[in-house]
Amino acid sequence: MMSQTNSHSTRSESMAAESVKPMSEIIAAALDRRSFLQVSVTGACAAVMTSWGPGAIAAASPVDDSNDLFRFSNIPVSQSDQVVVPAGYKAEVLFRWGDPINGQHPVFKTDASNSAAEQALQGGMGHDGMEYFALPSGDANSRGILCINHEYTDQILLFSDGIEPLPPTPMPLEKIRKSQAAHGISVIEVAGDKQGRWQVLDSPYCRRITANTPMRMTGPGIILTGDSVLGTLNNCAAGRTPWGTYLTCEENFQGVFGTANESFTPNLEQERYGLTAKGYVYKIDGQEISGYRWWEADSRFDLSRPDCDADRFGYVVEIDPLRPDSKPVKRTALGRFRHENAELTLAKDGRVVVYMGDDQVNEFIYKYVSQRPYETQRTSEFGIDATGGLLDQGVLYAARFDETGRGVWLPLSDSGMTPELVAVYSRIAASRVGATPMDRPEWLAVHPQTGEVFASLTNNSKRTEVNAANPRANNIYGHILRWQEDGNDAAAIEFSWHLFLMAGNPAQAEPTRHGNVSGDSFACPDGLKFDDSGILWIQTDMSSSVMGNADFVELGNNMMLAADPASGQVRRFLTGPKGCEITGNTMTPDRKTMFINIQHPGEPADEVNDPLQPNQYSQWPDGPAGGRPRSATIVVRRSDGQTVGT
Repeated sequence: MMSQTNSHSTRSESMAAESVKPMSEIIAAALDRRSFLQVSVTGACAAVMTSWGPGAIAAASPVDDSNDLFRFSNIPVSQSDQVVVPAGYKAEVLFRWGDPINGQHPVFKTDASNSAAEQALQGGMGHDGMEYFALPSGDANSRGILCINHEYTDQILLFSDGIEPLPPTPMPLEKIRKSQAAHGISVIEVAGDKQGRWQVLDSPYCRRITANTPMRMTGPGIILTGDSVLGTLNNCAAGRTPWGTYLTCEENFQGVFGTANESFTPNLEQERYGLTAKGYVYKIDGQEISGYRWWEADSRFDLSRPDCDADRFGYVVEIDPLRPDSKPVKRTALGRFRHENAELTLAKDGRVVVYMGDDQVNEFIYKYVSQRPYETQRTSEFGIDATGGLLDQGVLYAARFDETGRGVWLPLSDSGMTPELVAVYSRIAASRVGATPMDRPEWLAVHPQTGEVFASLTNNSKRTEVNAANPRANNIYGHILRWQEDGNDAAAIEFSWHLFLMAGNPAQAEPTRHGNVSGDSFACPDGLKFDDSGILWIQTDMSSSVMGNADFVELGNNMMLAADPASGQVRRFLTGPKGCEITGNTMTPDRKTMFINIQHPGEPADEVNDPLQPNQYSQWPDGPAGGRPRSATIVVRRSDGQTVGT
């Protein structure tokens, strides 16, 4: 995921939106009136903060309404440096950046002096999307496997001396290897006891998948990319398949590519994907300093070389958590762009459907439909290698949202591009077929009962001209769409859509910035996940550059909320520590344990930390003795052991 002004994202728009009716008219026409009760200002109930450490909770009056989909007490906004959950809940840290994946060694060194080899056996940085998988035997509710994405590295906090040495002195290979080892995925086995305390186990399933792990590539794109590559990186959100595999999504891969070749000029395809000579940059003392600089000692990240790996990143990667010796597979048929999550469901005839968003301003929402149906008897025992091409052979579509409230899935094969070009340059194909440019499409989620699809549009402060599905200019607060496929069939070509809600801040003077949230207000929706009961869990990603400023101060730190799709009611469930993003959401089958990720606690407004004062902005989760803030997976449970959310 990317913050509003986060320099992990591109700083230019890919295309202008088409101008339609005035915003007020569009919102009035597009809102699903059945989904809302009334607009209300944030319901910040009084709470008492219990200062017992990183899992501090809020105590509030219990809610007594048996008709509610969720019945926990909402909590107020927070600007504290801790995780806050409702009365009757507890939050505990499970797995941090630098924690050993076998639960034992190598231990994290608080001065960030762990070697690259040690980092390859420890949790990576930037915890993001994740999924929980039951083991073949035993109690699935007390023991399982967590697959956890690591989206990016804070190069300053990753090393004891930050990004030294600065150019023109090359980045040492050891630093590059450590950074590469901190990307990717952690696969860990976890177990909980009768008291609800969870721990990481020494397990044959545990492994790290990094930027240097051998992988296969499949699908039409391999004509251009070849069928093998080293590594996955910038792993954002995730998904899962019914045959028991994990889908991890490559997002801001453009940041680790660059070149020292002064004659390099990006071609049109590279420009569309945000590839530049400097890659991701820090702004220090008014100068742009390349943060990664991998290309200085690892030529496959050098954009000026013909064998550069740039076209081999930006895909959905399938991983088998139960087969640690299996190679991950990049599925090019699902397209190449800045993937958020991959939400998989089945069509009425059993074909596999995958919904995906491209997290950049004015990019698109996609859907993939497999050629053949999923056959349970064929895939249940053989995992990643027995899916019969379900994620390799199919049709990739992009969405057009019409002003009438109807929408169409446009096949990218109509772009006039060959299948391999569609797979590798999906953005260009989507533009050619006339898909609707969106306000940073992030997570998509399918309602478990109704089959409706929900999509978070985090923000787009650069929008000056509106369209029907993105009706707010300078959309700094974001919104959520919902749609129903025709015939309630995920493989349908047309659908009916509505605005589910417009996020905002009711304290603002300008009415268009209030939003229309019924319940607790929030901004910048990002993570979306349904649980089996139909609660839509919403996680936010306000950029550290805006948190606390005049437009956002009333909203506090990033948070997690629960929404009832039927009533439109929204209730705040969790708030995070300073400077963090709330992301990742998965549960045990009985819904009594929820795993959530806290990403980049302590990120300052300019995103530039100080290696000499690493915990000046946040000391979460370890306090002053921890040395530096660390992304982490937390466990949230009810104190009485009952179902989360009720």
